[in-house]
Amino acid sequence: MDKSALRRSLLQTRQSIAPDVWRMKSSQICDHVRSSALFAQAQTILAYLSVRQEPDLSPLFPATKTWGLPRCVGKSLHWHVWSPQDSWPLQAGAYGILEPHPHAPALAAHQIDLILVPAIACDTHGHRLGYGGGFYDRLLAAPEWADKPTIGIVFDFAYVPHLPHDEWDRPLTAVCTETALFMTAHTRDQPTA
Repeated sequence: MDKSALRRSLLQTRQSIAPDVWRMKSSQICDHVRSSALFAQAQTILAYLSVRQEPDLSPLFPATKTWGLPRCVGKSLHWHVWSPQDSWPLQAGAYGILEPHPHAPALAAHQIDLILVPAIACDTHGHRLGYGGGFYDRLLAAPEWADKPTIGIVFDFAYVPHLPHDEWDRPLTAVCTETALFMTAHTRDQPTA
């Protein structure tokens, strides 16, 4: 199956999840992220706000971490500090996704300890299927971001053995589903506590 057909099929499956099941599975994902060493060791974490029934990360936000959210500028992601109690209101961006205010404090790569990456699907080698805009592909391929730990966030049905990928794609450090957080050695994964 090509990327666009796979993307359509997986999005349709995700959007058919009942709201109460979506909340429960999202909560289980957050529990696995919260109990991981990657999360425990991180002080500044980049995340996302759920759209199109992506796993909801909001149960993580009360944790005493510095949180960053993306803002789309041209073909790049710019990161800004955000908290649920933020005085800067979120606003709809170019794609209708809520984004931080442009004047909210900016975050640079050297400040970041962990990136929670949205995806339509991830495979056991750490490759991800995104929405097709290439925003995270460009970010993760940039030298200043290359050593940042990354966790792809997907539901179990979207964690697959193999995805089509390009040679320049940077595999994720781990993939988290409602079942477990799986560390990827880019060839093999193992669940961790």
